[in-house]
Amino acid sequence: MAIGGKSEGKVFGLFRMPFWQNAAGKGGGGASSSTQQQHPPGPQVRGPGSSSVSSMAKSLLPTRRRLRLDPATKLYFPYEPGKQVRSAVKIKNTSKSHVAFKFQTNAPKSCFMRPPGAVLTPGESIIATVFKFVELPENDDKQDQKSKVKFKIMSLKVEGPMEYVPELFDDQKDHVAIEQILQVVFLDLDRPCQKLEKLKRQLAEAEAALESRKKPPEDTGARIVGEGLVIDEWKERRERYLAQQQGEGVDSL
Repeated sequence: MAIGGKSEGKVFGLFRMPFWQNAAGKGGGGASSSTQQQHPPGPQVRGPGSSSVSSMAKSLLPTRRRLRLDPATKLYFPYEPGKQVRSAVKIKNTSKSHVAFKFQTNAPKSCFMRPPGAVLTPGESIIATVFKFVELPENDDKQDQKSKVKFKIMSLKVEGPMEYVPELFDDQKDHVAIEQILQVVFLDLDRPCQKLEKLKRQLAEAEAALESRKKPPEDTGARIVGEGLVIDEWKERRERYLAQQQGEGVDSL
């Protein structure tokens, strides 16, 4: 029995030692190392979870914002049921890098933006115009439409000046930041207010900027004279060449 007891003690000891050594941090046997491989230390286990949580929290931080909007949280439209109305928002790049922005809406059939996106240099601003068709409400409930239609403005840091293309945001989804989700608010035309007057000024400024982009660049006086001289000289050379050709033709006959 004593021999059996000792043998049992040795058997139990063989099974207890690896776990005991692993818990106490002692021993370097093969069983202990295999146990450590199956059960990584605490910091390695918590690492992926903490990094994913930190990255998620980082994506929600307001410090990632690169644009300043005016108005900041709302899009104001004149309330005219059955008509297409306009709103405006000023977008300014407040970062030290070139930034692309893009509009999205949950009502693409009744809304569109001009421009739908652009690339802004550091400190550059633009007034975007938003068009919306106002449907006839069933119960004349303006708040109902306010809760349905939303606009989202996203930003993306880009390397230097470039032409805006929507594919920029598809190729770099991990670096896109949501700047703001804008709520739609209707303004009563029969009740003048500061917000309505401000909207009119922004729309007029946006139209003026659009017209200036449509016009061809004005030519300076020196440039016009230069082009005239080039054309006159070309005409003189051509006339001399034709006269020479006619002279050679007469001689040959």
